[in-house]
Amino acid sequence: MAEDEFAPSGLNPTSAFLMLRVLEKDGISQKEIGQSLHLKPSTITRLIESLQAKGLLSSRQDGRLSLIYATDRGREMESQIHECWQKLRQRYNTILDSQDDELSLQLNEVSNRLESAE
Repeated sequence: MAEDEFAPSGLNPTSAFLMLRVLEKDGISQKEIGQSLHLKPSTITRLIESLQAKGLLSSRQDGRLSLIYATDRGREMESQIHECWQKLRQRYNTILDSQDDELSLQLNEVSNRLESAE
């Protein structure tokens, strides 16, 4: 379902989330991206390389850190990525019914708390 909603952007949901992370903090370290997405460094490297090949991201070495930046083309995709997330959420809400939207929001809040505690 998520793949279907992101198909128009040419990104998969994980790559889209990574893009949003970089757009939130341009010049973010590859390590910080991995920590926030809870993915292995090799997976992050693969995702970043794929997004670089599409011209959406660039990287720069700063000592031992690899810093990731959105390109102009990547920044232009921000609204499309947000639109895909919104459509996915609407699709989930339709399936779960509007009563369950509160549950979804609560689960998101719990997830954010757990992430902050790490």
